[in-house]
Parts: sequence; C-alpha cells; structure tokens
Amino acid sequence: MQFANPMIDPFGRTISYLRVSVTDRCDFRCVYCMAEDMAFLPKKDLLTLEELDRLCTIFIEKGVRKLRLTGGEPLVRKNIMHLVRELSRHLKSGALEELTFTTNGSQLARFADELADCGVRRINVSLDTLDADKFHAITRWGHLGKVMAGIDAAQAAGIKVKLNAVALKGFNDQEIPDMLRWAHGRGMDLTLIETMPMGEIDGDRTDQYMPLSLMRAELERDFTLKDIPYKTGGPARYVEVAETGGRLGFITPMTHNFCESCNRVRLTCTGTLYMCLGQEDAADLRSPLRASEGNELVSNAIDEAIGRKPKGHDFVIDRRTNRPSVSRHMSVTGG
Repeated sequence: MQFANPMIDPFGRTISYLRVSVTDRCDFRCVYCMAEDMAFLPKKDLLTLEELDRLCTIFIEKGVRKLRLTGGEPLVRKNIMHLVRELSRHLKSGALEELTFTTNGSQLARFADELADCGVRRINVSLDTLDADKFHAITRWGHLGKVMAGIDAAQAAGIKVKLNAVALKGFNDQEIPDMLRWAHGRGMDLTLIETMPMGEIDGDRTDQYMPLSLMRAELERDFTLKDIPYKTGGPARYVEVAETGGRLGFITPMTHNFCESCNRVRLTCTGTLYMCLGQEDAADLRSPLRASEGNELVSNAIDEAIGRKPKGHDFVIDRRTNRPSVSRHMSVTGG
C-alpha cells in the first residue's frame, strides 16, 4: 500500500511503527521499572478508547504499518478488547500489517482466545526469571503461575510468544542459559534487554546494570551464536543458537544503541507523542484531537513532531550521575 505523504524524520528514517501505551497502570511493580508506591494518572486525564482508536487510525493513514499496544500492563485497561476489536479492522483492510502486544502475561489466560480472534498473531511477554520466589520478589506483586498459564493459553490459541527478559546483574544473569533452553524448547524466541535509566525507582540502577556485551561473551562459553539478519520491526539484534535451533535477541540501548535505524514513535494514554524513548521532547496530540472533529489539526501536529525527531537518545548509567536520564517511568511511555 502506497501512502501519499509518508512520515519521514529529519534523518531520512521512515516512521512506520507506533507503540501505544493504553494505560500507565500495572498489576506488577517490577523493581527496575517503578517504585512500589506509584502515583498513577487520574482516569480523567486518559484518552477514551474511542480517542485512542481515532489517533491510531490517523497514524495508520499516515503510513504506520505496525501497531503495538503496551502499558503499564495493557490488559488491565477497562474494556481494552473493544479497542483491539476496533483496530482489527485495519488488519482486515490490509492498511495495517501487524497488531501486537507487550504484556506481563498476568491476564493472558483470560484474553488469549479473543486476541487471536482479533488477528493478534504475535505477542511479547516480559519474563525475567523462571524461579517463582525470585519472580515474586522482582515483580513485588506478581505470581509466576499466572504468567505460565497465560503463555500456555496464548500458544494454545495459536499466538506466537516471544519472551523479553531484562538482564540484571546478581539477579538473573546466571539463569539466562536455562531460560534460553526452556524458551527454545517451547518454540519461543528470547530477547535480552539492558536496564534503562527511566524514572526514579527505590534502588540504584548501577547495581542492576548488566552490559549485554558481557552477557553474550558468557553465553558463548556454552552456546554457538551466529549473527543473523532477522528483524521483527523493533530494535533487537538477533543471533541463531546452534545448540537449540532458536533465536536470541539483544536490545542494547546502553552499550550499542539502535538509533540509526529507528522507525518508531510512542504515544501515551494521555495523547502525548514521544519521538524518542530516551528524550524528554514530546508533542501534545490530545488538544488538537479534541479541538476539531476533523483530523487535519492532529495530522499537522504529527508532522511537526516528526520533523523534530532526534538522531538518538541520551541514556547513560554510571556512578557519577546516579539519576535517571529521563524523569518519566517506562510505564508512562510503554517501552
């Protein structure tokens, strides 16, 4: 499908991927993501599901081909399946190539069949450990059994599951080989992610930070890793693991950023558009959305925002700064 005016940023990158945080709320309190006593947005500040649908549709008309719903935890948003079912019309028309989710898996057992019915073919599940006690400790409120039941339900519904694990020094770094074998044994890819300095948390990220260059070197003691050109549209670089036959991804915002090929922008549940995950600059789309029943004002605001998308992020973790590079938590922007 050809678009008359595709979204192209100042560095020649075509923007074809939109991540939408449908809520900043979550039923977990992962220690690297948020504080335990979080203050969430008042519900009156959130876009309605109808407004989210309208905004997503405008982006699709402007060339977005992949749409990912995130949170917080997207499946805790009330009546979220109404939005998913509405958005699925763009899959049926061919305007949208893929509608996907990133989820913690806690609600998947309830929604997997309906997600599949709406055309969701692939999801990412965040899972940092296979140890039930450690899982409860790192999520504070989560239970591993519910997530495992959710993964089972998704696979039974025909949805392809990819696991995302944040590599944390002294917590799960020694567990990654077993997670890799388990995931590949279940037909799931595994992607490792470096912790990112977003928002104030209760701990010190310098104690958590595990460079994935070191993790890869450790894994290569037990596995044969071959770089491959496989891409899903996101920032992960993939290798094929000879011993398992599966794929392992690395998302490395700290040690080897992926900015040169960034095709993504992020929309929050309040209608704020972030052109870069690691920058504070943003554009308000809620005001032009509500100022007119037509879409011209919103479309112009999007064009203006894309016109100032930065070349890259400003993430840094070190002992001297010991402060988040950006003030908002990951749950606000949706990763």
